[in-house]
Amino acid sequence: MRLRYRRSLASRVILLTTFAVGVSVAIVAAAAYLTVRHQLRVSMDASLHQRAEYSAPFDPRRYSMSDIPTFMVRATDTKFGYIQSDGTGAVIGGSKKDVGLFGAPELAVARGTSGWSCRTVALGHQRYRVASIPTTTPGVALVLAESLASNDATLDKLGLVMLVFGLAGVVAAALAGWGVARNGLRPVRQLTHAAEEIARTEKLDPIEVKGNDEIARLASAFNAMLAALSASRDRQRQLVADAGHELRTPLTSLRTNLELLSQADRQGGLSEASRAELLDDVRFQIEELTQLIGDLTELAREQPAQVLLEQVDFAEVTERAVERVRRRASSLHFDLAVEPWFVTGEASALERAVTNLLDNAAKWSPPLGRVGVELRQGTLLVADQGHGIPEEDLPHVFDRFYRSPESRTMPGSGLGLSIVRQVAERHGGTVRAGRSPDGGAAFWLTLPGKAVAGGDDPNGAGEVEHLVDSRTEAAHSRVTDSSQGSLSGS
Repeated sequence: MRLRYRRSLASRVILLTTFAVGVSVAIVAAAAYLTVRHQLRVSMDASLHQRAEYSAPFDPRRYSMSDIPTFMVRATDTKFGYIQSDGTGAVIGGSKKDVGLFGAPELAVARGTSGWSCRTVALGHQRYRVASIPTTTPGVALVLAESLASNDATLDKLGLVMLVFGLAGVVAAALAGWGVARNGLRPVRQLTHAAEEIARTEKLDPIEVKGNDEIARLASAFNAMLAALSASRDRQRQLVADAGHELRTPLTSLRTNLELLSQADRQGGLSEASRAELLDDVRFQIEELTQLIGDLTELAREQPAQVLLEQVDFAEVTERAVERVRRRASSLHFDLAVEPWFVTGEASALERAVTNLLDNAAKWSPPLGRVGVELRQGTLLVADQGHGIPEEDLPHVFDRFYRSPESRTMPGSGLGLSIVRQVAERHGGTVRAGRSPDGGAAFWLTLPGKAVAGGDDPNGAGEVEHLVDSRTEAAHSRVTDSSQGSLSGS
């Protein structure tokens, strides 16, 4: 098996074609040879039987060689004789060694225990077909023996012809296999050369597709793979460029503030208020940079870190997130209304997603504004009283690094809402954006789960398996938008 697969595909096609044709030729030749041999044997037996029946009314003991009618022998290679019930007999015109043609079958015919016999007997270096039939004389059987030399010669010639033509057929099959391998596998070789060229040059140009056969389908699938790979590479480059741009801003500000501090120290220092304000600015930039790096790390993982999947009370997670954001945005009022909803997943990731939605609402809410937080039947609504999301920005709010013109002057990494979508997809849920009844922005986060903890619930059946499957789907989904960002960051 190993030796067979060490050969090239073309050589295997040639060998298999040659082998298949060779076996077919051998079977046909054997069948033809056996058929011809059987037919010759049947014809000879019929001839012997017919002549024996014509000769049966005569007493063969009365004839000499010159007296034998020609219809009995018909040819010079036919021997004529008789055998008696006592075992004695003779071949007319023959020698004593010709008595070897007689045997038990012929004796049985002479004794009347058998009505007819026909068999092949070897006499010296020659073979005979011996037929016997009882005569009208009691106790005497007529024996006719015809040489098989002509039949054997015919069969030898037939075997030689079949051998020659069989070898010629095998050679022709090998040539045909070579032609098939050369011409039929040309698209495979072209596809192989194209793949090798792509691996060498890293140029993801599609290859030409000809026809509509299996090779064409393979080439089309290969082109689709190239297109996906090219898009993935472009998105990766865009992600690196966007990440570099986003990281450059806080680093530049941080460097500037540190240089100001250094210069101020050399020139006598700053006032306590100015120094505290500058240090607060540095701390804010460090926090922003830390958050950006954490967001990039979270989004860059194809698979999330090893976590414990457990049944999470989404209502409790929402309450914790609201309490955390309320401390950071004390001027806002959060209208919280939640119902129990239990989700199988990661509590920390879910809390981060809810926190990002609340931070986004807090950032865009006016002073002393209200933020509505409502959880009903597995759907969390977060609505603010800001100016809302423009229609042209709605398709992009969950894209990575996307920031509307209004949000570019505000703090944020542009990754918060993208993380919300990633968490939703990992848990088999969805998230969408729109307008709230007050005209502000509204986000709906829907997660599969059940209203009661534990027990059997049709809505919660198979949640762990669904979550595992959704991780794979989310990993592929994250690749499709790695060059974009969210409307605003947490």
